[in-house]
Order: sequence, then C-alpha cells, then structure tokens
Amino acid sequence: MSETAEFTLFADYFQIHVADAEIDWDLSDAWTSQAVADQLAVAHGALGIGTVVTVNVTVTVEALSMEARDDSAEFDHVVEASLQVPSGQLVVLGCTDYFPDADRFEVPAGWTRLRASRSNLGPAAEADVDSDESPETTERVRIQVWPAPEAESEVIKRWMQYTG
Repeated sequence: MSETAEFTLFADYFQIHVADAEIDWDLSDAWTSQAVADQLAVAHGALGIGTVVTVNVTVTVEALSMEARDDSAEFDHVVEASLQVPSGQLVVLGCTDYFPDADRFEVPAGWTRLRASRSNLGPAAEADVDSDESPETTERVRIQVWPAPEAESEVIKRWMQYTG
C-alpha cells in the first residue's frame, strides 16, 4: 500500500488538521503553550499541525505500509505523533474547511504513526501573507502515515524561527 497526493490547503489560524473520518474530535484544548512551541497539537482522533503562515500551503500526503525512512535533514521542522484511525479513513483539512468536503485517504484501521515534515519555512515566514504567491516562498507540509503501535509524540527536528 502506498498512496500519494499533493494539494493546497488554507492554513487558517496557522494550522492544518489530520483526523479520523468518524471520531468526534476537538483540538481547541490541545493547543497548549508546549504544543504551539512544538507546532503539534494532539487530541483523541485528531492532530493539529502548525504552520508559519495563515495562507495557502502545499500539502503532500503519503499513506505508507511501513515506517518512512528518516530524511529529516531535508526539512526545517519534523514532528511525529500517534493517531488512532478506527475508520480506516484519514481526513486532511484546513482549520476552517468544511469537513465533509475534505480530502480523505485510506489507511489501515487502528493506530498509525504520522510524521509531519515542513520545509521552506524561512522564505514563507519572510513573505508572510504573500508567501503563497510563488512556489519559492510557499510553505510545504509533507504528511507521512503508516500503521504503528501508539507511541509518545516527538519533535525530531525543531526549526529555529526566523527573526528577521
């Protein structure tokens, strides 16, 4: 099993969401100060992935049959978390997107591991609200997901924010 898709999402409120298609989830209390620092919010049935911009970002989703290889050196910020997907349908959407219209991906039902690898953060942060006007300044988010037992969330690589 390997499915890959690329699309654009509006990262309203500096975040995108990944969730099970059928679990009733809520990330509002998950955005603690530590979650904001890590750019990763974890709740039952959903994850929030932080972004440096609140405009369109390019998202690539890879549904894998086994753990992805470690290529974190190629990215600015990389986080991993476990996500329970009992429905076998993973939904990826912007924070304010209409859930029924969101992109869906088939994954094995049960516990999964999700790695969010983000790149082009410096140019995107510098361009701010104009970052999505050019591929050179658009923030990119790659989401890889594979079946795995539940494990602690972790920051694999932390981006030191652009300070201009």
